[in-house]
Amino acid sequence: MGAMETKWNPTGKPLAISNTPVGRNPEQEPTAKAGARVEGSRAIQKQRARPTGGAALRADRSAEARVARAHGLKTLSLQTGIIYGPVPSRRLGLSLGINLLPTSYKLCSFNCIYCQYGWTKKPTLSLVNQLKDLPAVDEVAAELETSLRQLAHGGEKIDSVTICGNGEPTLYPDLADVIETAKRLRDRYQPQARVAILSNSSTVGAKAVRDALDLLDLKIMKFDAGSEEMFRRLNHPVAPIYMGEIVAGLKELKNIFLQSLFVQGRVTNADPDSIAMWIERVRDIRPLAVQVYTLDREPADKKIEKVSPATLQWIANQVRWRAGVPVDVF
Repeated sequence: MGAMETKWNPTGKPLAISNTPVGRNPEQEPTAKAGARVEGSRAIQKQRARPTGGAALRADRSAEARVARAHGLKTLSLQTGIIYGPVPSRRLGLSLGINLLPTSYKLCSFNCIYCQYGWTKKPTLSLVNQLKDLPAVDEVAAELETSLRQLAHGGEKIDSVTICGNGEPTLYPDLADVIETAKRLRDRYQPQARVAILSNSSTVGAKAVRDALDLLDLKIMKFDAGSEEMFRRLNHPVAPIYMGEIVAGLKELKNIFLQSLFVQGRVTNADPDSIAMWIERVRDIRPLAVQVYTLDREPADKKIEKVSPATLQWIANQVRWRAGVPVDVF
């Protein structure tokens, strides 16, 4: 027998075989039931003959650009290096980003329909061939120090050093080492800044991941759905991730912020029933606060839309009233 492949799996659990075929596009799922929309309606478009080959690719790109423009959404490409920014963030102020993931493709455990980086080609929790595409801790440290030193010498102050990038950052095997390095360099060059993470919460069932996350100044954890069904329709997690384990892991973490994105259209998680189930889980988790928001960038699924500011305010009021948790609307 040949040698076994070395795998990195942050949850430490055996990986079940997903029922979803590799390469499946969740955009091909059935549309939401009639009446599920919380706002507005879209005119029914007549079907047209679909072009093929290069013409099809040009038509797809043109259609995507028209959708983004029509909805007032920005487009975003993958980060091309380890360090990027600083960029203005709705949640984090002026933020210097750290990308611990590959630069040529998205590496994630989810396949969210609203992702700003498009569809995940092959969602995974177990890194095998991908390990060679990850930067070493020393490489991350060197580039981060260069950027922080340049900012300090230029007299520019930032609010956050944020670990996020092209997918799910907790898949990185040496996350704790990177966090400790970032805090040390932050203390030297930008002591006022917080070291933060944006995570999809998929790996919080693993104690080693929670221990690494607890080293951070700010943990912003994704949580969009209150039922297993909605979780799978919205986030399309790779097996064996399930929502109950995520809720249990989030309850174990200290001083977290939840970030929750709401959409409507082919899938909606902003209707009253979905919101009621989601609030029950928020109440169980007891975060420091919840950040509610909607689409700001072009999503992977072009059949979903942003919800209105009024809807976000209604959701925020429901959380304050029924869960007793502070809410920020973005």
